[in-house]
Amino acid sequence: MRALIIIPAYNEEENIQATVEELTGLYPDYDYVIVNDGSLDRTSRICKEHHYHLISLPLNLGLSGAFRTGMKFAYRNGYDCALQYDADGQHDPRYIGALMTKMQETNADIVIGSRYVEDKKSFGMRAAGNSIISAFIKLTTGKTIKDSTSGMRLYSRRVMAWFAKYINFEPEPDTIAFLIRCGAKVEEVQVGMRPRQAGKSYFHFTTVVSYMTRVCSSILFMQWFRKKEPL
Repeated sequence: MRALIIIPAYNEEENIQATVEELTGLYPDYDYVIVNDGSLDRTSRICKEHHYHLISLPLNLGLSGAFRTGMKFAYRNGYDCALQYDADGQHDPRYIGALMTKMQETNADIVIGSRYVEDKKSFGMRAAGNSIISAFIKLTTGKTIKDSTSGMRLYSRRVMAWFAKYINFEPEPDTIAFLIRCGAKVEEVQVGMRPRQAGKSYFHFTTVVSYMTRVCSSILFMQWFRKKEPL
């Protein structure tokens, strides 16, 4: 199974080299591409200096735009699947093989690297938000997703084609819920996550509340107005 690892990166000069070196050290035969999302720091320069595989966007499009750029690249270049992978060091590459195996064994459309298949959720706002989103996905689709907010997701080629075609969907839990309603098969694999290695996280109290409101509203209301198309 030919896979592409997509690494969206915005202002990740402190993390990008360690992230890529760890990934390529463990999986030298895996293809990857960094999508530099209009970074204002040295992210692009570091990638060019080390001859990393790079797509550099002239403007900051946000995670969704960077992710879709990577998915279009994967689709047009004939990859069988594509992995969404953080540039900040939180994702542990040792689990990539398990996600690939799960997709092959189950013929899944999406495999989520989940923190909570075997481990219990910790206490805190983000964990509570994760549980609420998972509950809404269960309510609207009947599918139990234990780690709805995990950003480590492996997508099959037919989902890749879907993201390459449509521009108004984000790599977020509400889109996962919609894809389930369109017939996507979703599986989870236990993984471990690490703290951000350097730099600042986007999430704090205000952004967590805003994120929760937007995603839950989309799952409960907005997604029902979208036209379902079989994958």
